[in-house]
Amino acid sequence: MAMASKTRNMLENLVREGSFKWLLGNRSPFDEELEEMERSPSAQTNWVPELSPIANIVVRRCSKILGVPTTELREGFNSEASESIKLPLCYAKNFLEYCCFRALALSTQVTGHLADRKFRRLTYDMMLAWEAPAATSQAILTGPTAFVQLDEDLSVGVEAFSRIASAVPTIANVIISENIFEVLTASTGGRLQFSTYDKYLSGLERAIRKMRTQSESSLLSAMRSPRGEKILEVDGTVTTQPVLEHVGISTWPGRLILTDHAFYFEALRVVSYDKAKRYDLSDDLKQVVKPELTGPWGTRLFDKAVFYKSISLSEPAVIEFPELKGHTRRDYWLAIIREILYVHRFINNFQIKGVKRDEALSKAVLGILRLQAIQEICSANPLRYEALLMFNLCDQLPGGDLILETLADMSTVRELDRSSYSKPGGGMYSISALDMISNLGFAFGTSSNNSVEAGLAVGEITVGEVTLLERAVKESKNNYEKVAQAQATVDGVKVEGIDTNFAVMKELLFPFMELGKCLLSLAFWEDPMKSLVFCGVFTYIICRGWLSYAFALMLVFIAVFMVLTRYFSQGKSIHEVKVLAPPAMNTMEQLLAVQNAISQAEGIIQDGNVVLLKIRALLLSLFPQASEKFAVALVVAALTLAFMPSRYVFLLMFLEMFTRYSPMRRASTERWMRRLREWWFSIPAAPVILEREKEEKKKK
Repeated sequence: MAMASKTRNMLENLVREGSFKWLLGNRSPFDEELEEMERSPSAQTNWVPELSPIANIVVRRCSKILGVPTTELREGFNSEASESIKLPLCYAKNFLEYCCFRALALSTQVTGHLADRKFRRLTYDMMLAWEAPAATSQAILTGPTAFVQLDEDLSVGVEAFSRIASAVPTIANVIISENIFEVLTASTGGRLQFSTYDKYLSGLERAIRKMRTQSESSLLSAMRSPRGEKILEVDGTVTTQPVLEHVGISTWPGRLILTDHAFYFEALRVVSYDKAKRYDLSDDLKQVVKPELTGPWGTRLFDKAVFYKSISLSEPAVIEFPELKGHTRRDYWLAIIREILYVHRFINNFQIKGVKRDEALSKAVLGILRLQAIQEICSANPLRYEALLMFNLCDQLPGGDLILETLADMSTVRELDRSSYSKPGGGMYSISALDMISNLGFAFGTSSNNSVEAGLAVGEITVGEVTLLERAVKESKNNYEKVAQAQATVDGVKVEGIDTNFAVMKELLFPFMELGKCLLSLAFWEDPMKSLVFCGVFTYIICRGWLSYAFALMLVFIAVFMVLTRYFSQGKSIHEVKVLAPPAMNTMEQLLAVQNAISQAEGIIQDGNVVLLKIRALLLSLFPQASEKFAVALVVAALTLAFMPSRYVFLLMFLEMFTRYSPMRRASTERWMRRLREWWFSIPAAPVILEREKEEKKKK
């Protein structure tokens, strides 16, 4: 045993010293970086003892990118950071973020950085280091082949992705980072692997390249040039995936183009396209964009279209995206059209101008580019497009308006002096979406996006702090989870069938029905003693002016009942509503029940129309004698309301309602009710003439 132990120790020492490196193979770049750091003369000064090995490697890479030694980075962090950020418990993570933000701000200024595999690997390793930044953290890497395992097996979690990826606005942002992570890790158990992340950034690079090519082309150049519009998406150019425009009864195939201000439709003729129709999304024209059903001859059969309406159009337009199965294309276009509409609505509502306006617009554009990249790598899985676009998501989240308000109120523009500009990213802040989109070679609108002239747009993340935007997003998502849970219960209690739903409603309204029966019993004096006591008590309450206190006491009673019920029902199962299901009906019985319900509804509507027509006849004096009596009654009621105190008005109404069937008034009440019915039946209804509108076919 002793000999075996000595042999094992000797082999481990040889492996540690590198004598068997030729046997191990598959060496990771991390091994080489560690060895290079050990051989460096400044190894002791550049090694940060508070950081873990992988965090030291990432900081060293950041140091190389920035061209400054690690010691200078530490001095810069210590001078810029507040004392709360430099506490020992969080020093390692915050210093790592500081180095990462500065390096990313400089790296993203390089043209085509997303196509550089070293940049992708750097951002991914930053996430790995963020998960275990401190030397005292639980070691991610153990053993001589640790970094080989790191390169092949390890993955990152949602917090690391949300923190580091959101620092590069092209990759993610604070509002939708968790949703992007959820999509990317759908098949890997909630952990992001480098292979998936690498594919995502590659798709993002292709989406940016496509946008640049389309925007620099001559497509709609005359119509786009006044506002400097950028083309974000084009559809309808492939014959197997046509796009149809429905306006009135006319339908035309064509090409659909979305820019950052509007979408255009070019109808296809024989060999060319007609002049493009512009559907504006930037100005406040009360636009309505929603899903729509289409079909032949005006029928509503296929859920594959987008409806657009605004006050600038005489009639709405419907854009259809035909496909054999599902409505994925329609959902995608609906989401990106709404994203542009919502960002301009956000800009108009908060009166955002200048650099802040360009910043907001760049967030929406980057969101659409991210969606295109995700759609490319996740084409097999259905996507919730609106959850991956920040302005769509804010429109749906509870408290999403508060997120937008926080976004508008954030101090995103700072004066830029030479000292801060010499340190890209400002050190303590991530890069902004506007600077990122400028680095990609785009400029929105006709105004200058030069950060040196207009000020520095600061990103959404601050080193070591939770910004107001992050707090608003977290609170909104917590509320969304509660809403989702509540909605799940709503979906679970929905039942099918008119008779079944009627039975459920009848059971739920049972307490109110019993209360109504009790009040009717008191009103009809079925038990004279109870009715007398009821009338006496409420008469006293009304005369003393305690009616408001009575209602307040009733509300307090309900609140106390709820509190006591909650207290005594803790730990008990939820009381389910038990409903006696009606007997099952066959198809014929169901049809007869529907026909009967329709007949009853028709009768109710007819009776309502008769009442309205008789009131019209009274107002227009078609029956003068009845109209005179009605006018006198209105004058008496008006004088009563004008000169009699309100408490006595309530008292008269109450006594009239609850004493009309008392033993003393029953005979006179029946006589007066008979006269009232006779008077009502004697009133003729106003005449009605039905005219059929003749629809002329519109000429194309």
